[in-house]
Amino acid sequence: MALFMDVHHIDGGVSASDVASAHQADLATQGAHGVSYLRYWVDEEAGKIFCLVEAPDAESAHTVHRKAHGLVADEIYSVSEHT
Repeated sequence: MALFMDVHHIDGGVSASDVASAHQADLATQGAHGVSYLRYWVDEEAGKIFCLVEAPDAESAHTVHRKAHGLVADEIYSVSEHT
């Protein structure tokens, strides 16, 4: 499984509670696509959302967002974790 960070840009800002709801929809949808949404971060004022996801490929991660709530990422990057 590969690790990805996706980025959403929401004009006018975004509420943390709306993002939490969307994340729950991702969790309910992800299993059918072999995807695991791990964590997310929100900058409410700037309208930025960052999602960390394990997926077979970027398209699978994109599909979960699209099917779960329709808020697809504007950008998605393949990343590796270093501690």
